[in-house]
Amino acid sequence: MSIYAPLNTLKPVGPDCWIVDGPDIKFYGIPFSTRMTVVRLDNGNIWLHSPTKICDSLAAEVSALGPVMHLIAPNWIHYAYVTEWQAAFPKAVAWAAPGVAARAKKFKMQVVFDHDLGVNAPDDWSGEIDQMIVEGSKSHREAVFFHRASKTLILTDLIENFEARALPFWMVPIAWLAGVLDPDGKAPVDMRQTFRAGKAELRIAVERMISWAPERVILAHGRWYEKDAVTELKRAFRWVL
Repeated sequence: MSIYAPLNTLKPVGPDCWIVDGPDIKFYGIPFSTRMTVVRLDNGNIWLHSPTKICDSLAAEVSALGPVMHLIAPNWIHYAYVTEWQAAFPKAVAWAAPGVAARAKKFKMQVVFDHDLGVNAPDDWSGEIDQMIVEGSKSHREAVFFHRASKTLILTDLIENFEARALPFWMVPIAWLAGVLDPDGKAPVDMRQTFRAGKAELRIAVERMISWAPERVILAHGRWYEKDAVTELKRAFRWVL
């Protein structure tokens, strides 16, 4: 059983903000926990970041909050379940970070995105959720968000923080070597290497995250930070600051 049970249900984070811990997925043969962030906008519309696998009970629970209108694919490896949510909520608009649509097409994924995510928040959530595209990597461009009402920073893979108790014993030293083992989770070492020529751009992005003064940081994989957000950001990104 997952240490993040119960799965596939809403868990409150702050005002109009929830997480959903989903089932593990296999990525290059390694089990990854999954996590979706749910935000209710001022107009009542529901915004889903990095959608996890859908099920009837989860769909009902989320739709009870309000109409599901925005599906966010925040980077090139977080879009697998967008189509399931589109099928359940055909009025929802799908938004893709740079590189997502091209990768989906390359792997012949049957997913259609309505809009690309840019450096600034669209009118749909401007003033409620700040956003930016983190630049500087040869391959990894991630959309990062800050929900103002709950003071929550929403990341995907720029920090991974796997707990040893959630991993097969053989994976613990691998996670440590990769730099993604709790309590010192960071961007995985292979991702960090892609920023070697673009550290200045990443530093600017991290400094902006810190300037938002978040109280918590939600991650897609592993233990997220329910408090001391700025301290955790400075620790996790010390390799670039």
